[in-house]
Amino acid sequence: MSEQLKGKKIAILATNGFEEVELAKPREALEKAGATTFIVSPENDTITAWNETNWSDDYEVDVPLDQAKADNFDNLLLPGGVLNPDQLRLNDQAVQFVSGFLHKGKPIAAICHGPQVLIETGELDGKKMTSYPSIKTDLINAGANWVDEEVVVDQGLTTSRKPADIPAFNDKMIEEFREGVHSGLAPN
Repeated sequence: MSEQLKGKKIAILATNGFEEVELAKPREALEKAGATTFIVSPENDTITAWNETNWSDDYEVDVPLDQAKADNFDNLLLPGGVLNPDQLRLNDQAVQFVSGFLHKGKPIAAICHGPQVLIETGELDGKKMTSYPSIKTDLINAGANWVDEEVVVDQGLTTSRKPADIPAFNDKMIEEFREGVHSGLAPN
């Protein structure tokens, strides 16, 4: 397992208020599989995690969002949390960064509220997805086919509902990231 993603560069787009376990556990799995991960953020130095009901640890930002390009990464991870994706979806640079992965067919994994950023791309029409239940209607209104399953994969787009789904999410994320570009992920 430690070589599945050797040589892959994974962007993790996050800002203050990301749900800690939704970044830390997938990141750990990616690195264990041989990938190199980079936290990309609109913040320049550190971002602060949210741990269920309280602020938690600070995480170092590796690449400021204004210097990040989708072309420099193989895959994208979008952790959830309530605050994090809500802020990112309002950031034009974040939305453009995410769109860059979609346009190239580069696999994306999003958990919990993470798909909110994907909604803003306007490119979810017909995609089968899941999420935290509170954004179900948002995804449906964005054209996604929402289902209540622990992990859903559609042409390189991996989504899950909540922290309890992380083991299944990590397995499918690694599988899709290993497969590489999915032409069906790119918008028509």
